[in-house]
Amino acid sequence: MSYDLIVLGGGPAGYLAAERAGHAGLKTAVVEERSLGGVCLNEGCIPTKTLLYSAKLYDGARHGEKYGVKAEGLSIDHAAVVRRKNKVVRLLTAGVKSQLKAVSADVFSARGSILGRDTEGFLVAAGEERLSGRRLLIATGSSAAIVPIPGVREGLESGFVLTNREILDLQTAPERLCVIGGGVIGLELASYFSSIGTQVSVIEMLDHIAGETDGELAALLQAELVKKGVRFELSARVTGLEPGTVTYEKDGEKQSLSCDRVLLSIGRRPNTEGIGLEALGVALSGRAVATDERMRTNVPGVWAAGDVNGKVMLAHTAYREAEVAVNDMLGIEDSMRYDAIPSVIYTNPELSSVGLTEQEAQKQGIDYKLVKLPMNYAGRYRAENEDGRGIMKLVTDPAGRILGGQALANYSSEFIVALGSFIGMGMTAAQVQKVIFPHPTVSEIIREAVFQCE
Repeated sequence: MSYDLIVLGGGPAGYLAAERAGHAGLKTAVVEERSLGGVCLNEGCIPTKTLLYSAKLYDGARHGEKYGVKAEGLSIDHAAVVRRKNKVVRLLTAGVKSQLKAVSADVFSARGSILGRDTEGFLVAAGEERLSGRRLLIATGSSAAIVPIPGVREGLESGFVLTNREILDLQTAPERLCVIGGGVIGLELASYFSSIGTQVSVIEMLDHIAGETDGELAALLQAELVKKGVRFELSARVTGLEPGTVTYEKDGEKQSLSCDRVLLSIGRRPNTEGIGLEALGVALSGRAVATDERMRTNVPGVWAAGDVNGKVMLAHTAYREAEVAVNDMLGIEDSMRYDAIPSVIYTNPELSSVGLTEQEAQKQGIDYKLVKLPMNYAGRYRAENEDGRGIMKLVTDPAGRILGGQALANYSSEFIVALGSFIGMGMTAAQVQKVIFPHPTVSEIIREAVFQCE
């Protein structure tokens, strides 16, 4: 079968690219081994947010007295939360299928691999089917990194060790959970399980959590999670796992931790092995497919988008990269920029960031100004957060041009996009001062911050 475009992978980059290409009149095929929607829809973004919302409701009800709300006999049914998660995922995956059907894209539920070329274009195996395409988009995503720690492989086989895929389908919450890795996935699931009563410990090699997020806000988030019962072991290296026990080194001493389950969340690796890249000579950058700002690889007619190119492993980045790739295929001028991509840790409270942090500006030798405000400057935040300790940071250059912003506060995931837009458009604080924000909203903290920039 011949196509204008073959897409390897049906995650955010793959399915959106197929939808955009179909709308433009390209005959498109999508080859996906697992479920449409990829990790984001099935094992990541959407499932975790579904769980976290249930935990947030539970937390709110348990601590409602300060708001005049009294409740007795509260409990949370983890199995019911998982059932609702599965329902949400089914509805959304069905929506993706409908979108692809609407643009007449053919979906092959099979493992895809590149075989080489023929006279019409690129040859791809989709299970037993053989496809030929004039263009090829590699969007095979990423998978959880598995480190060679003694006991990890055995733990994965026995079910003692879980990745983000398996833990989201647990029908019973563990009494004691050890999370290896203090990044986004580890913190979000630590937040959920601690909220519903699990004793959670997080072991992180670095001396801080949340990766390259603003250090001060990461420390404040850690303090909030500690209040909820999460234990942190920082600057600690896991050395071995045995059923019921995790062994690690900290301050030169060996220590151990007892737990019922282990969540392995030390990062993700692009899925580039075993898909036939060598058949075309597609160049890699480390483990990732190397791409330029138009998502082109070194092979004409081949693009790569999403986690597989290893640039910014976020679903919304994958969406935009897919659009850039398809536009380039269609001859529409477009390019990818990575300086204004928001990132969010959906804990309770949320930690949202876009652009440069204070630490990054210092590291790059950029002259900057910093405004730091308590979130209580926003009336709605104060009304809805009795003990709120959130903070907003705004980073500008000396001329007032906005370089970055970070916020530790619920709802920050909803307003961080505004700062991303201001950065993308090169706006100054003085220009943002003229933007009218609805009142009362938590987003008004941005307005408060830009008026502090003078």
